[in-house]
Amino acid sequence: MKIGIVINSNDPETVWNAFRFGTTSLPMEHGVAVFLLGKGVEAPNIADVAFNVGEQMELFSENGGKIFSCGTCLKIRGMQGNEMCPVSTMHDLLHIVEESDKMLVFG
Repeated sequence: MKIGIVINSNDPETVWNAFRFGTTSLPMEHGVAVFLLGKGVEAPNIADVAFNVGEQMELFSENGGKIFSCGTCLKIRGMQGNEMCPVSTMHDLLHIVEESDKMLVFG
């Protein structure tokens, strides 16, 4: 199954759980793509002792998960994409929706 996840939050626990779900899905042979939207583009910068978002994002990426970051949302925040979270567009989000069997939104 192909799973699309939209993260529209910078809440450490919410983002951590979204990536934990994605990381759990990958070994079960599901394809997973995450689109960071709105406050979600701040995910790589979340520093929280209880919820290690960076670690979960790395695990997700290392296990074949794909992460996309809304370019407009990054620009509004004066941020840039990176290798793990490249700058993406609404067309990329549309493609994820079209290709996914299931979509989840964490907000």
